[in-house]
Amino acid sequence: MVTANSNARASQPGGYATATGVPVNSTPPLNTEKPEPRPPLPPNHQSEVPWSTGLCDCYSDCDSCCLTYCCPCITFGRISEIVDQGSSSCCLNGTLYTLLSIIGCSCLYSCFYRSKMRQQYSLQESSCCDCCVHFFCEPCALCQEYRELKNQGFDMAIRWDGNMQRRNPGIAMPPVVQEGMIR
Repeated sequence: MVTANSNARASQPGGYATATGVPVNSTPPLNTEKPEPRPPLPPNHQSEVPWSTGLCDCYSDCDSCCLTYCCPCITFGRISEIVDQGSSSCCLNGTLYTLLSIIGCSCLYSCFYRSKMRQQYSLQESSCCDCCVHFFCEPCALCQEYRELKNQGFDMAIRWDGNMQRRNPGIAMPPVVQEGMIR
């Protein structure tokens, strides 16, 4: 029996075939090795904790419920400033929330802050996603977030800076020294 390989050898000077890149044996070898299993994902260092109050526990805090019912922009502004740790202002976020509520999209903006707050405080997600909670029950969601931050120790009326000064009363800013000589 004459194979392609023996014909190629015979056609070349010295009896060697040139490399063509095409294997002579066309059946691929069987891969009998099993793939290695992936290592398990590391467990969460912090387990999720439940919210301190339920979504519909408005009876426990009538003040925040009335504020949210009358002016949800103020409630949202205060929540967003605390969640952003002072990097955004209550007034700016409240104004943006009001403008978005005119066109009916405020729930999309506020659900982002609910997700961010859940991540910061390792809070459990409800059976509905954050966007659904805000879409179907915006006032209750804002009230729950407001109560949660209060239960975390924040005084919502004094904003982020006031809360940081209250938590760290012994830390004072060093005095500002003017450079150069003044006559």
